[in-house]
Amino acid sequence: MALDALETTEVIEVMENFINEKRPPKELRKKLDLSYRIEKQSIYIYEIRPMWDNPSQVHNYEMAKATYVKNKDIWKVFWLRGNLKWSPYNPPTVKTLKEFVDLVIEDKYCCFWG
Repeated sequence: MALDALETTEVIEVMENFINEKRPPKELRKKLDLSYRIEKQSIYIYEIRPMWDNPSQVHNYEMAKATYVKNKDIWKVFWLRGNLKWSPYNPPTVKTLKEFVDLVIEDKYCCFWG
């Protein structure tokens, strides 16, 4: 089930504020940028970088994911491991999307910002 319009509006507001705060300066964005996407009830945060062996190709590197569980009104938090599988973060859930963003910024266990 996808997020409803009100939830999507809140997500966009929180995520745009996060991106504006953490995004690199304009002069660096061709080499490294930051963005997010919404897929159904999940939010993905990813870096945008040129491929190391072919800089003309750009690749998105996912780093964090939050999935909304509507019946519990929580967000499950995940980080992308080296084996490219999503694993629960610690704490595994947060109450708000803002708390998710704060976890990613703090990165207490060095899971998100490689």
